[in-house]
Amino acid sequence: MNFNNDQNPYLLLTPGPLSTSSSVREAMLKDWCTWDDEYKLLVQSIRSDLLTIGGVSAEDYTSVLMQGSGTFSVESVLGTVIPSEGKVLVVANGAYGNRMATIAERLHIPVTVVCGGESNTPDLVGIERELREDQSITHVAVVHCETTTGMVNPIEAIGKLVKQYNKTYIVDAMSSFGGMDISIQNIGIDFLISSANKCIQGVPGFGFVIANRLELYKCANQARSLSLDLYDQWVTMEEEQGKWRFTSPTHTVHAFKQALQELKEEGGIAARSERYRTNQRRLVKGMRTLGFETLLPDADQSPIITSFREPVHEAFSFYHFYTKLKEQGFVIYPGKVTNQETFRIGNIGEIYEEDIERLLTAVEKSMYWLEPIG
Repeated sequence: MNFNNDQNPYLLLTPGPLSTSSSVREAMLKDWCTWDDEYKLLVQSIRSDLLTIGGVSAEDYTSVLMQGSGTFSVESVLGTVIPSEGKVLVVANGAYGNRMATIAERLHIPVTVVCGGESNTPDLVGIERELREDQSITHVAVVHCETTTGMVNPIEAIGKLVKQYNKTYIVDAMSSFGGMDISIQNIGIDFLISSANKCIQGVPGFGFVIANRLELYKCANQARSLSLDLYDQWVTMEEEQGKWRFTSPTHTVHAFKQALQELKEEGGIAARSERYRTNQRRLVKGMRTLGFETLLPDADQSPIITSFREPVHEAFSFYHFYTKLKEQGFVIYPGKVTNQETFRIGNIGEIYEEDIERLLTAVEKSMYWLEPIG
């Protein structure tokens, strides 16, 4: 697909928002009424589709859509499902794990953070020690793919500990759901959170939660926010067959339905995950050939986004590098690691191997710091 045109002059090589298909964008060209039965049926079909993608039954799990960015949905979960006497253990090895801890603090929820460093996998021994020694912990929260670095966290191993100590398990799968296989029920995830504009390849406007029904039932009347009350949002969608409590992002919802259809046509998560992995492997191989180093070892790396160390050269400027790539039709991401100079390249969205090849050519042309002086 050629994005170098007046409508899309460049590819977004980011963890979302990302480059979408023309058919997803075209789905937003009509106006819709939030009260209309046709629209509400569409919402219900999306809720059902999410359970199918998640591999869970409607008997055991349900799904809730929530207006706003993915962080709004994270806050809706933390603010709704943790009772006043509860406490959350946050496993953090990046900005998004730290953000969950910050949300808990702002909501005056007692929180303990297990943090082993941004370039390290979570400390399972430390997690178990906290669960064993602190009986007041009721919930455990972790980010699956920490896009600060591109690391995949071991949600299965963490989940075993969570269930061993009989806690409620919250997983931020913002940048992984739909692009990586997640066995929600087998892992014991009680609340999985993601967003429309990530691996499903929709556009920004709402997030969603796949929730264990038994755990969600417990959440009545304990939300710390009116608009972010996950339980009341769910009750309204159940009782009024797809109705949102407040104005919903109708255009984004229709785009998301189209994106779900395109995920199915591609072959589901297995096919999309393989495309992403192919993109990421080719990206890393090509960048290493050009002399760039990855931040993480391959074993810890997700297929979603990759962090590269900035070249050690006095003439290198990320902004200059970024600008030269953008002029050739590619937008990359600045680094987010606290104590190392990095930049990030994502390969999710409507991106294919031939796009990665074009990107690598553009990167080589943009390595201005290697040009002879004078």
